[in-house]
Amino acid sequence: MNHIVTVQDAVTAFADFMEPTKAELDAIEQEMPAILAGVDLVDAQIIALDRTPNEIDSRRIRRARNRVLAARRELANRTATASLPGGAA
Repeated sequence: MNHIVTVQDAVTAFADFMEPTKAELDAIEQEMPAILAGVDLVDAQIIALDRTPNEIDSRRIRRARNRVLAARRELANRTATASLPGGAA
């Protein structure tokens, strides 16, 4: 008979040391506008998935895509200016 042995790491996968650090939480917070814009885009695409997209659906998808691009641009500009020493461009 084979005994089933649990692996301690699998059982305690959410130990204290595996929690996100403050820096990781701050990075997620900075990326949140881009994440939410991506969720809105997926929602708009799901709405139009089971039917032929009408003008309203197309407009909703186009606007959501533009919000994703704008959020990513803002995030890229923010990280680019933060990484330049002395504020030089």
